[in-house]
Amino acid sequence: MEPASQRPTGRISGKRIFGRRRRGRRLRLVFAALLLLLLANASWQRYKPLPDGLSVATPVRAPASVQLLVDYTYTDASGERHVDQAIFDRVLDLIQHAERLVVMDMFLFNHFAGETGGDDMRPLSREVTDALVARRIERPGLRVILITDPINTFYGSLELPQFQRLREAGVEIVITDLDRLRASNPLWSGAWRICCQWFGRGGGSGWLPNPVGDQDVTLRSVLRLLRFKANHRKTLVADAGDEWVGLVTSGNPHDASSAHSNIAIEFSGPAALDLLATEAAVAAFSSKTTAWPRIESAGRADAWPGPGPRVQVLTESKIRDAVVDALERAGSGDRIDLAMFYLSHRGIIEALLRARDRGALVRAMLGPNKYAFGRDKNGIPNRSVAAELSDGGAEVRWCDTHGEQCHDKLMMIRYAGGGAEVIAGSANFTRRNLDDLNLETNVRVTAPADSEFMRHAASYFERRWNEPGARNYSVGYSEYADGGFFRYWRYRFMEATGLSTF
Repeated sequence: MEPASQRPTGRISGKRIFGRRRRGRRLRLVFAALLLLLLANASWQRYKPLPDGLSVATPVRAPASVQLLVDYTYTDASGERHVDQAIFDRVLDLIQHAERLVVMDMFLFNHFAGETGGDDMRPLSREVTDALVARRIERPGLRVILITDPINTFYGSLELPQFQRLREAGVEIVITDLDRLRASNPLWSGAWRICCQWFGRGGGSGWLPNPVGDQDVTLRSVLRLLRFKANHRKTLVADAGDEWVGLVTSGNPHDASSAHSNIAIEFSGPAALDLLATEAAVAAFSSKTTAWPRIESAGRADAWPGPGPRVQVLTESKIRDAVVDALERAGSGDRIDLAMFYLSHRGIIEALLRARDRGALVRAMLGPNKYAFGRDKNGIPNRSVAAELSDGGAEVRWCDTHGEQCHDKLMMIRYAGGGAEVIAGSANFTRRNLDDLNLETNVRVTAPADSEFMRHAASYFERRWNEPGARNYSVGYSEYADGGFFRYWRYRFMEATGLSTF
């Protein structure tokens, strides 16, 4: 029989049990506090105030000129890919003739993630760099400001040779401060702020594989990438004689993107200075050393009466508002044409379907989401959205891509009464691009449907939609039709949470 002195007593056993329970409560309290901190931080990152000057709709202006520029990519009867480009030829021309100021805001400005050896590829980042450096040498008084996204240095891991050359030539480079933007992936952004934002602040070489290039990158850079924030704008403002010219495009000076199809709208006059003002806002919160140029604003009156085109610059969520407003005015006898790399925004999809229910003809030319810089993609989100649109009575075709992307971002509406409008630029029609998360710039052009600009826009879309044979731009809906319950709800979950790259 065990001695009494060695027997566990109820009193000692109770203390142990009580101690375990107390430790358990403490752990639960610590876990609850951390969870609360995470959710509070995630909510703040998602809804915090935007910096001044973002999400704007500028006054409607009567431009001195406005034109649509298009980069076409197609295959011939033998399957060979051809690229017919205009956008960066015009960008280079504007740079080469500028005398006072060039301001560019470009998302991708690098040579990563693809080879340029093919006959239909161009080293665009080098071409634009060469043009800016050469013009600075020819005109030392020319001021050049390049605003760009930190992905081009992979969030501080890399030294980009193009940027080194530009700085040596006196070009001012502003790397966008993405920390000031709202979180498109709030759960990770909330956690990153708590646990990981201090990792790797001392610099040094990286040791992780680079997802967009060859040089290794740091853990800190990879963790920053997962926030999925971006300055996704693609704009240019330059002087041209006594006039100012603005250009807004879907294209990047990015070598691996050089075979993509793209669009751009170029315009001159007071609206170009409106575009310049939208870029001043980005420089203001991203750089403490950049003194923004003061441009004489004489003559910047609102649009005068007359039948000609009107131009309005839109950024961030004001793009969404203008698109939804235009769709809600469309009905019987109206024609809606959409060319889009990514389409997933629920408000716009539902507005398209309501317009179709009111009798509008809706046609959507979508990218099949098949490739991304040499990597295969799974078709999300466009294939699920296409099934939804097709079931709702819209007509859908797919860009016939062969390694490149169908990178257009344009909507055109021709109203039965004779008016028309085009909204085009950098923004995909997704939550990340339109809900005040990314930085985006589009242009809205309104004009009679029989005006030169609208005829060109209509011709561009019809060429992509209806020109089979010698030049294959698109294929029928059945080629990539792939709805499916799981795929659809996967896209909806990714769109709602921000756990996606679209």
